[in-house]
Amino acid sequence: MEPRPAAPSSGLGVELPGAAGPSPAEDAAAGLPGEGAAAGDGLGRAPGPTPSQSRFQVDPVSEHAGRAAGGKEPPAGGRGGEEAKGRFRVNFVDPAAPSADGSPWDAAGVGGEGPGVSFQNGGDTVLSEGGSLHSGGGGGSGHHQHHHYDTHTNTYYLRTFGHNTMDAVPRIDYYRHTAAQLGEKLLRPSLAELHDELDKEPFEDGFANGEESTPARDAVVTYTAESKGVVKFGWIKGVLVRCMLNIWGVMLFIRLSWIVGQAGIGLSVLVIMMATVVTTITGLSTSAIATNGFVRGGGAYYLISRSLGPEFGGAIGLIFAFANAVAVAMYVVGFAETVVELLKEHSLLMIDELNDIRIIGAITVVILLGISVAGMEWEAKAQIVLLVILLLAIADFVIGTFIPLESKKPKGFFSYKPEIFNENFGPDFREEETFFSVFAIFFPAATGILAGANISGDLADPQSAIPKGTLLAILITTVVYVGIAVSVGSCVVRDATGNINDTIVTELTNCTSAACKLNFDFSYCESSPCSYGLMNNFQVMSMVSGFAPLISAGIFSATLSSALASLVSAPKIFQALCKDNIYPAFEMFAKGYGKNNEPLRGYLLTFLIALGFILIAELNVIAPIISNFFLASYALINFSVFHASLAKSPGWRPAFKYYNMWISLIGAILCCIVMFVINWWAALLTYVIVLGLYIYVTYKKPDVNWGSSTQALTYLSALQHSIRLSGVEDHVKNFRPQCLVMTGAPNSRPALLHLVHDFTKNVGLMICGHVHMGPRRQAMKEMSIDQAKYQRWLIKNKMKAFYAPVHADDLREGAQYLMQAAGLGRMKPNTLVLGFKKDWLQADKREVDMYINVFHDAFDIQYGVVVIRLKEGLDISHLQGQEELLSSQEKSPGVKDVVLSMEYSKKSELDTSKPSGEKTVTHKESKGPAVPLNVADQKLLEASTQFQKKQGKKTIDVWWLFDDGGLTLLIPYLLTTKKKWKDCKIRVFIGGKINRIDHDRRAMATLLSKFRIDFSDIMVLGDINTKPKKENVVAFDEMIEPYRLHEDDKEQDIADKMKEDEPWRITDNELELYKTKTHRQIRLNELLKEHSSTANIIVMSLPVARKGAVSSALYMAWLEVLSKDLPPILLVRGNHQSVLTFYS
Repeated sequence: MEPRPAAPSSGLGVELPGAAGPSPAEDAAAGLPGEGAAAGDGLGRAPGPTPSQSRFQVDPVSEHAGRAAGGKEPPAGGRGGEEAKGRFRVNFVDPAAPSADGSPWDAAGVGGEGPGVSFQNGGDTVLSEGGSLHSGGGGGSGHHQHHHYDTHTNTYYLRTFGHNTMDAVPRIDYYRHTAAQLGEKLLRPSLAELHDELDKEPFEDGFANGEESTPARDAVVTYTAESKGVVKFGWIKGVLVRCMLNIWGVMLFIRLSWIVGQAGIGLSVLVIMMATVVTTITGLSTSAIATNGFVRGGGAYYLISRSLGPEFGGAIGLIFAFANAVAVAMYVVGFAETVVELLKEHSLLMIDELNDIRIIGAITVVILLGISVAGMEWEAKAQIVLLVILLLAIADFVIGTFIPLESKKPKGFFSYKPEIFNENFGPDFREEETFFSVFAIFFPAATGILAGANISGDLADPQSAIPKGTLLAILITTVVYVGIAVSVGSCVVRDATGNINDTIVTELTNCTSAACKLNFDFSYCESSPCSYGLMNNFQVMSMVSGFAPLISAGIFSATLSSALASLVSAPKIFQALCKDNIYPAFEMFAKGYGKNNEPLRGYLLTFLIALGFILIAELNVIAPIISNFFLASYALINFSVFHASLAKSPGWRPAFKYYNMWISLIGAILCCIVMFVINWWAALLTYVIVLGLYIYVTYKKPDVNWGSSTQALTYLSALQHSIRLSGVEDHVKNFRPQCLVMTGAPNSRPALLHLVHDFTKNVGLMICGHVHMGPRRQAMKEMSIDQAKYQRWLIKNKMKAFYAPVHADDLREGAQYLMQAAGLGRMKPNTLVLGFKKDWLQADKREVDMYINVFHDAFDIQYGVVVIRLKEGLDISHLQGQEELLSSQEKSPGVKDVVLSMEYSKKSELDTSKPSGEKTVTHKESKGPAVPLNVADQKLLEASTQFQKKQGKKTIDVWWLFDDGGLTLLIPYLLTTKKKWKDCKIRVFIGGKINRIDHDRRAMATLLSKFRIDFSDIMVLGDINTKPKKENVVAFDEMIEPYRLHEDDKEQDIADKMKEDEPWRITDNELELYKTKTHRQIRLNELLKEHSSTANIIVMSLPVARKGAVSSALYMAWLEVLSKDLPPILLVRGNHQSVLTFYS
C-alpha cells in the first residue's frame, strides 16, 4: 500500500484537507505538533515520503530524515484520519519545541540538528530541498517528479521557499499554450483558490477543461517517446545552408557576367548592394519577429499572421505558398534548359528542345518529390551535398581566373588586367537595357532569404537559428556575388570573336580598347554580332573556370537545391495556413503524417502545380510574378515590425535588438518600389490578389485571436482618441444620445435592445446594463462568465453596444453604480433607458418604490430618462428557458443557435405556427417535453421582433408637450435617418389654447424648419385640459385603491408610522393636491387613443413627479394610465439642457 506523507511542519504549518494533523486539543495547548502530526493516516499506513499528486509542483516534506537523533519512530495509526476530513487550518508551530515522544522536532527535515533551525526573512523557516522529493515506491531514489492532482484526498502539499503554501513560484510550464510541443502546461493556483474563504472546498470547481488527473510525469514520458524520432535542425543545417543554396541560384553562373557587361563593375556592385539592402532590412525584421516569442511551423505566413492578424497573414500565406510551388517549376526548368543545352552540344536531343525540357523537368520533379517525401533528414542531407558541389564550382571559377590560357584569349579572357578593369568599370547598356531593367533581372537572385524561416517548425531553436542563419547567409552570398562580379569584370572583355587569328601583329594607331592593348583586335564585333565576351556569352564562367564540367555541376546544384527548398517550403507554409482554418475549403491539407507531421497532401498539391508549370515550359511571364509575390511577403514582414513597434504593445519584446521601426518601414516601401521596377503589371496583379484575399478573410472573420499588432494599434488609437476627446468641451451641435439601457441579459429584451440600437447605431454610445443580485460569490462568478459571453453575443448579432454587468443588493443600487461609473471620459451615458414595469400591480410594493426611485436618481445625476412600453411586454426570458439555455450555451452551440433563430428571425412576418414550432424545439432542447405557447406568449414573441423589420409608411407620432431641451424631438428624427424607419413620417402634437391654434401651429412649424427636421403634420391640441371620461377616472381610483393610506380614517400617529414604514403609499392630501395632474394623464391617454392608435411608435414627454412630494405608487399609476393600450410608446424626458440648435 502506498504510504502517505504526514503533515509537514515548518515555521508556518498549513494543514490541508485529508492531511493527518494535530487534534484540536493539542492545537489549543500550545500549537505543538503532537503525535498526530507524525502519525500515519489512521489506516495503519506508515508515515513516509510519497509524491502528493497535485497539478502544481509538489514537494512533500520528508519525515524519515527529520526524526530525532534517538531514532524513535512515531507510532503509526492514531486519530489523524478522522480529523482529516475537509479541514484547511493554519497553525503556527514552534520549531524548537520537543515533539510528543520527547525527541527534538527538526523543522528543517534534517536529522540530528534539533533546535538549531536557521531563520531568515523575518522568521521564515528555511527547509532543505534535498531528499524531499521521492519516486513512487523507492524512498530515496531522489529524482524529481511533478504530479498534477491527488484525486483520492484533495490534498495539496506545496513547498515554496520552504513553506507549505499553495502559492506557486514562477516557472515556464505555467506560461505554455495548451498545445505546446516542448512540455506539459501546468496550471498555477487560481486567485479563487488562494483567496476564497476557507469553508469552501478549495478546488470544488475541479480542473481546467474538466480534466481528471493527468500527471505531468506521464506527459513527459509520452512526449519523450514521441520526440525521439522527430528531426530538428540547428542553425547551420536548418537555416544557413538552406538560405545560401536558395540565394545562389542560376543567376550566379549564367547571368551575373552579362549584368557586369551591361552595367559595368561599378553599377553591378550597386545593383547587388541595392538588392542586399532590401534583403538585409527584411532579414533584420524577420529576426525581430522570430525572436518575439515561440515560432511554430509556417515561416513567413506564421510570422505575418501572428503579427498583423489573419487578414494579411491569410492573404500572404496563400500567395507565398503558391509562389514557392511555382518557383519549383522555375528552378526545375532552369535545370532542364542547361541539360538540354549540353544534349544539343553533343547532338543527343530526344525530340526537340521544348519537349526535352518538359520530359527532363517532369522526371526531375518526380525525383525531388521522392527526396522530400522520404523525410526532412534526407532532404537536409541532399542539401549539404548540393552545397558542397556549389562551393566547389565557385572555387573552380576563382582558381580559373588566375590561369590565363592562350586558348581562352581569343574568347576574351586575359586574367586580371587593369586595362580590362578600367574599361569594364563604367556601364555600356545595349539593346534598350537600362539600370532598372538589369536590376529587375538580378533581384530574383537575392530572394530566398526566408528559406530557413519557412521550415521554422523543424528547427530546434528557431529564435536563435533564424537571425543567425539568415543574416550570415545574406552576408556570405553578397560577398560572393560582389567578388565574382569584380573578378569577372577584371578578367573578361565585353566582346570577343573567339577567332585565334584576330591577334594584332603590327601596332594600330587608333588602339583604345583593352583588348587592343592586349594585342587582340575585336573591332569586328562593333559591326557584327560576336559569340564571346561578357555581353554575348552566358557561359563565361564555364569558359573562365579551371574545369568547365564542375560549373555545369554547380548550375545543376544551384537549381536543384533551390527547387528542393521551395518544394519543402510550399507544403509546410500551406499546412500551417490550413491548420488555422482561415480558408475552410483547404482544411484537408492540414493533416500531417509520421513523426515529423509531414504534409504529404501538400507535397502532392505542390508537385501537381509545379508539374503544370513545367509543362508550360515558358516561364518568362511567370518569373516576375513570383518575384513580386516574394517581395509582397518581404514588404509585409517589414511592415509587421513597424506596425508592432508603433502599437507599443507590452507583448512586443523581441530578443533581437538590432532593428529599427523606421528602417523596417523604409524596407517595406523599398519592397513596394522594387515590385514596380521589376514589372509594373505583375506588381498591380499582386496588389489586387492580396487585397482580394484580405477582403475575403475580413468578411469571413475567422474565429482566431493571435494578439496581433492590429488589435494593439486599435486599442492604442481608441485610447488616444478617448483622451483627446476628454479635453473637448461638449457642444450642443455635437450632442448624441448616449444611452445606458437597463436590459438585464441583452437577449432577454430584444425589442428594447433593437429600438434603442436603431437611434444610437453609428450615432451614440449604447451600454447594456445588467444588475446581478443575490449571493455575492455566485454573482461574481456569473458576471465574469457573462461579460465575455454577452459581449460576444452583441457583436454576433451586429449590435454596436457594450455590456456592463454590476453586482448590487437591488435594482436601484445597481442602476446608481452604472449611472455613476459606466463609460469613459466623454463617452459616458447621458440618458437612462428602462422598460416599463408591466407587472407593477402584482409586484412587491417595495419593488415599485425602488423602480420609481431609479428615475429620481437619474434626474439627480442630470440624466435624461426614456421609458419604453409595449402593451405585450418586453421580457421574453421565460420563453427561452433562459437559465438552462444560458448555462449550457457555451457547451452546446446547437441550443444557442435555436435560441437565436427564435429571437432574431429575420422574416418579415411570423405566422402563428412558426414561433410555436420554434418554441417547441427550444423547450425540447432545454427542458425536455414540448410545451406549446399560449396566446399571450405568442403575441409577446411577435412583438419582441417588431423593430427588426422594415417599418413601412406609417407615422412616428411625437407628443412634444413640454420642452425638455429637445430630446423628445431628436430621438424620432434619429430613427427616421435609419433604413428601417426612413419611410415613416413624423407627426408633431403640441398643447395649445383653442383660440390660438393657428398661431401655435405656425410657431411650431417655424421652430421645426429652423431645426431642419422634416415633419408631415403639426396638430395643436386645444382640449388637453378637458375633464376625462368618468369611467376612466373611476377605473383609475380602483387601480390605486390598494396603495392608498387613507390617513383621514386613521389616528394621526398610526398614519404617520405607516407612511414612514411604507413611503410608497398615496395620501389623501397628495391625491387632492395633484388631482389636476392625474386627470391630465387620463385625458392624454384618451387623446392618444383617438389620434395615435395607428402610429408605428409614439414618442411622448414623460411627466415629472417632484421628489418627496409625489409617492412612487401615484407616479407609477400616472405612467400606467398615460401609456396603457397603445402602440409602442417612448416616454422621454431630457435633462433640460438644449440638445438641438438652429445656429450653424
